[in-house]
Amino acid sequence: MTPQSRALKEQLSEQDRPREKAKEKGFEALTTAELLAIIIGSGTPGESVVDLCQRILRDHNGKLYLVARNSIKDLMHYKGIGEVKAIEVLAALELSRRYQLEKFEDDAVVRESRDAYQYLRQRMEHLEHEEIWILLLNRGHRITGSYRVSSGGTAMAVGDVKIILRTALEHLADGMILAHNHPSDTLQPSPQDDALTRQVKDGCKAVGITLLDHIIVCRGGNYYSYADNARL
Repeated sequence: MTPQSRALKEQLSEQDRPREKAKEKGFEALTTAELLAIIIGSGTPGESVVDLCQRILRDHNGKLYLVARNSIKDLMHYKGIGEVKAIEVLAALELSRRYQLEKFEDDAVVRESRDAYQYLRQRMEHLEHEEIWILLLNRGHRITGSYRVSSGGTAMAVGDVKIILRTALEHLADGMILAHNHPSDTLQPSPQDDALTRQVKDGCKAVGITLLDHIIVCRGGNYYSYADNARL
């Protein structure tokens, strides 16, 4: 066997290991890199597919939601990741995000601020730009709808109080949670955030809707709640 054929055989063996492990022990036994390797399929000469996936994860602090923030072209910067593979990876990550959304929507009752954050983070944590959302609730604090009411740049999205209130009234909401994300991961609200909170609270009071919270969504499980900080 020539060195080239031996290297090819070892490479093929390395590519098959995650699949064999999944068949023998189940997908839960695989590392994140091994799961990603099954999607990508093959590495390059000198770097196995598992090693490639480990490198991608290291470049993103081991977090899949950071990988999901890449564009197709971003992923194609990795040697061995072509357009088709990049599309497949991002499609798999989007499926995972939608799975999480469905899971939360089946039991979408807000008992505390973290419940609202967990619901919102699936929609907002991966964003590179700022968006404003509202969660509409009934008297039992079950979420009856979630709506994006503004989308802006990396620094700020402008909230239109009239659009926010119209959306809530059209859906006969009893309560509302206002939310937006900070792509910079800055937890503290800005003066503009404070002003929007006051305006929406005053508007909700005028039409008989309770503003229950304003939540700022950041990455890594971090968020700021106006209600928890007694600022409503």
